[in-house]
Amino acid sequence: MERYKVIREIGDGTCGNVFRAYDIETNEIVAVKKMKRKFYHWEECISLREVKALQKLNHPNIVMLKGVTMENHELFFIFEHMECNLYDVIRERRAPFSEEEIRKFMVQILQGLVYMHNNGYFHRDLKPENLLVTNNIVKIADFGLAREVCSSPPYTDYVSTRWYRAPEVLLQASAYTPAIDMWAVGAILAELFTLSPLFPGETETDQLYKICSVLGSPDHSVWPEGMNLPRSNRLQFFQIPPRNLWELIPNASLEAIDLIQQLCSWDPKRRPTAEQSLHHPFFNVGKWVPRPLHDASYPRTNESRASPRLELNLWGFGTEPDDLDLTLSLKPSSVTDLSKHAPKHTEEEILPHLGFENPPVQPGLWPLMSSSHRPMAMGDVPAMPSWQQAYMIDSQSTLPAVGGFSGSPFGLSPLQPNLLERNPSLAPIRHVNFF
Repeated sequence: MERYKVIREIGDGTCGNVFRAYDIETNEIVAVKKMKRKFYHWEECISLREVKALQKLNHPNIVMLKGVTMENHELFFIFEHMECNLYDVIRERRAPFSEEEIRKFMVQILQGLVYMHNNGYFHRDLKPENLLVTNNIVKIADFGLAREVCSSPPYTDYVSTRWYRAPEVLLQASAYTPAIDMWAVGAILAELFTLSPLFPGETETDQLYKICSVLGSPDHSVWPEGMNLPRSNRLQFFQIPPRNLWELIPNASLEAIDLIQQLCSWDPKRRPTAEQSLHHPFFNVGKWVPRPLHDASYPRTNESRASPRLELNLWGFGTEPDDLDLTLSLKPSSVTDLSKHAPKHTEEEILPHLGFENPPVQPGLWPLMSSSHRPMAMGDVPAMPSWQQAYMIDSQSTLPAVGGFSGSPFGLSPLQPNLLERNPSLAPIRHVNFF
């Protein structure tokens, strides 16, 4: 250890202290982790799970272990130096991250996890403090609780920091899978949007309550195996309805909300793997670039083209001035007519997983003003569940259930698709045709 000159302490963990140091031989800055327990045999040192895991794992998004040395029964790990951790980045942030910034962080975390899981390890203690950052490069660190995927249970139930601890661990499952890492990823993703933890429990029982207050109480239909875990039999889950994540994370897109919802599933079998998560639409936003108007690869044709027509009707009904409902009717050209003008995209050009390859086009109706809404004062904002509901419309999909999604939420249905069928006597107060 005489070759390293300690500059300052940068971390104090359960297992050891971390120092920023200067390597005299290589003239570079390194991080030195000094273990708190004493070691008396070298074989004992190299058999540590952290050493074995880091010797095997070599990836750009996993911190590099440069060396291990023992001196006076003290064990030192020499790591590459990183400027800070993700917790520091979140804490010092004054404005929310853009979704593109969050996407870049999460891609790197998931790439490191894909490599780790495919090479037989899961981390068991993912949290912002264990994600090191330098120049927007993220690396997974602190493998003190890492374990082999193929190792035999029972596993310890004290793994991961409480706020990022998966419910199967909280409920004392004797065996669990890398899905506990994916739960932590979902909690971290939500925290990057809100700059505060999603499940900030003060005790293990309070942690379960915090999870229930967001996801709703579990039952046999949501998580059959979980209801038979040791601690589940000793706990009485109050019937708490799930919250709508749009309310908790208003600055997240539909794709981000859906990914968080999937990663933070009660049932670990329903959580996507790290590799599956990288193929989620959240990471494919903006990947499709339309061809230019005069692309040589498109066949030229002299076929005459009819102009598609869009017909808008504004319906009003009610007898009193204060009792007025306005509804917008959208009637596009027929599907056959529109299909003549739609460009034929290859499979590579279509944004995957969104379910919009051949969406049927049907008329639909959307309420503009209800009699329950009185005239608003200057500066008032209309009550809307979220801007996404007014933005993304697909007449073939269903509205998400209160408190969460049913399946993938990409597209929302018209709110009153059968209004005219129920009220044939309605007449338009204004009729506008666009050609």
